Amino acid sequence: MTLSPDLVRLSPKVVLHDHLDGGLRPATVLDLARAQGISAPGSTADEVADWFFRTADSGSLTRYLETFDVTVGLMQTPEALQRVAREYVEDMASDHVIYAETRWAPQQHAAGGLTMAEAVDAVQAGLDEGMAEVAELGRPVVVNQLITMMRQLDPDPALAVLVTERLGHGVVGVDLAGPEAGFGPGRFLDLFDDIAEAGGHVTIHAGEGDGPGSIRAALECGAERLGHGARLAEDITSYGSGILQLGEVAAEVLQAAIALEVCPSSNVQTGLCPSVGDHPVGLLWQAGLPVTISPDNRLMSRTSASRELSLTGEALGWELEDLHHVAVTAADAAFCDEATREIIRERLDEGFAGL
Repeated sequence: MTLSPDLVRLSPKVVLHDHLDGGLRPATVLDLARAQGISAPGSTADEVADWFFRTADSGSLTRYLETFDVTVGLMQTPEALQRVAREYVEDMASDHVIYAETRWAPQQHAAGGLTMAEAVDAVQAGLDEGMAEVAELGRPVVVNQLITMMRQLDPDPALAVLVTERLGHGVVGVDLAGPEAGFGPGRFLDLFDDIAEAGGHVTIHAGEGDGPGSIRAALECGAERLGHGARLAEDITSYGSGILQLGEVAAEVLQAAIALEVCPSSNVQTGLCPSVGDHPVGLLWQAGLPVTISPDNRLMSRTSASRELSLTGEALGWELEDLHHVAVTAADAAFCDEATREIIRERLDEGFAGL
């Protein structure tokens, strides 16, 4: 069945790569700015949305990341964190997402005096509130937290302790984000090991702002998924007529079934490729790698999970069974417990059968 935007929107989805501080509603940015006496980048929700998109749409990952100074600055109180987290769940449910992992960095939310633990608890309160609300409306969604460490900061053992203490209580693992080139993940290896030994999971941004060498370093640090991973395509040689040769890194990712958290629109904005049609996801897909599709930062890219899947599906000529395959791949790679995974798979099968 040929995909249409409406069909994609109605399909059940699994989102693995979506930043909490990159998904604020423009109206919420305005409300929080007014309440906190902070100047907003616009006087209306439309102006705010335009500013974030234009600023992020620069062709530079560094410039793209600067937009987070605004959103993170507004998320320094328990009330703001709880509201943003609750609305995150509501927005996922509206987009027919049935499972999501939202990532964010507690270290960046202490300017107002919050401890990292208090910040995590505020986010969890918002997620719990949102999940209860949408379940009552008949649109249940499960959202877990991924605690992000920042590459440019010194490794903080307290953050690893916080993650392990919250495992089983809404937190499922850790992410490493921030400027990729020049900030290798090796400094964080001990923390990754501690979290993994406690039963937590590890995903690392790699293959976005740097190439296969960065991906190799992430794998050596125990990454179970790769945030973006798009530049893994640089380790694949195409000889035409569907003949591909995978290099060492790409072959390892394929053999170990390391899922790629591909986020096409944000990669276009940061200069990885000129358009979604030119995105290396086509080569990754052709190579049989575990491709998943996520929105990354919905505010900055003016996007959603449905839009990212529609754009990718149009570029690659996907049909409904391909969309189902991507959703199942994401469910298999999710950092949830097995009982939740089985429920997700059942809901995916039932949802796609009804389309």
